[in-house]
Amino acid sequence: MYKRICVIEGDGIGPEVMAQAIKVLNTIAKKFNHNFEYVYRLAGGVAIDKTGKCLPNETLDSVLETDSTLLGAVGGNKWDNQPPENRPEKALLGIRKAMQVYANLRPQKLYAELDSPLKAEYVGDGIDIMIVRELVSGVYFGEHIQSIEDNQNVATDIMKYTESEISRVAKVAFELAKQRTGNLILVDKANVLATSKLWRKVVIDMSKDYPDVNLEFMYVDNCAMQLIKKPSKIDTILTENMFGDILSDEASSLIGSIGMSGSASLGDGTRGFYEAIHGSAPDIAGKDIANPIGMILSSSMMLRLSFGMTEEADCIDKAINQFIKSGYRTADIMQDGKKLVKCSEVGNLICGFIG
Repeated sequence: MYKRICVIEGDGIGPEVMAQAIKVLNTIAKKFNHNFEYVYRLAGGVAIDKTGKCLPNETLDSVLETDSTLLGAVGGNKWDNQPPENRPEKALLGIRKAMQVYANLRPQKLYAELDSPLKAEYVGDGIDIMIVRELVSGVYFGEHIQSIEDNQNVATDIMKYTESEISRVAKVAFELAKQRTGNLILVDKANVLATSKLWRKVVIDMSKDYPDVNLEFMYVDNCAMQLIKKPSKIDTILTENMFGDILSDEASSLIGSIGMSGSASLGDGTRGFYEAIHGSAPDIAGKDIANPIGMILSSSMMLRLSFGMTEEADCIDKAINQFIKSGYRTADIMQDGKKLVKCSEVGNLICGFIG
């Protein structure tokens, strides 16, 4: 099978982790007789340095023309003085909006061989959480206003949602919950926010079409606490953009490292946007110590969700499991008695387990 993949290495550790994911994809292509063509494009800080724009038109065209996109990471304090509309992070928002990838899937799974920072009594039966986050609306895409009132600076950020924006991502969450344990939690702040009240109304109405899904509700502050106290009791979370951004980063810390988390951003078609959820980590860039597993997992999600390559994705996931079981560790998940490996070595080892 032939697929064109837009590759955005990005900033900081982005190129390092992406190189390992490409190694794994090339091994899969060879093993299963596929042809993956990589279209390399710029976005984020490196794009600002080379073109003056955080999201060049050439990049935007490519993400809309290729079969799916992989992103390493963008950002860094080097570009803090850029105007708000040209910050590296704006490239992400621009790509997501253009692609209309409204559903962000962030699985958070603790491998049995890895340590969680939580005590064993809190981890319980293990951690296997799917967070479904609305991605192209809400306060991140609302109007941001700065003004002067009564001789003082005033700032206003608008959080807006429509019924259709809520229902389309809720459908994704209900379908995923059906495939998992049948338990879905809507996380909101309905005691305060009008948008959350609308979320509840829409999701409750939709739940009538999913009688086999147990729907619960949880305020975002309580959810943040329950992720720490009882993560094994949480399966599938549905929430809006900003809450999902915060909660998914919190959940990633429970599984040993944010470097162990991949993500998929999907819309109505098969084209997707795939990235690890860690940042560009400029403090460790170039030191060959980053953890590329999140990026490799994101590549596996691309094969599974956008290309329909279930066997190939399973092959990658099993190889990562074998990598962990064999005692290999990057610096962020290092344990006593295990084998410390560099970022540049991870892809080779995982490819070896793919065979």
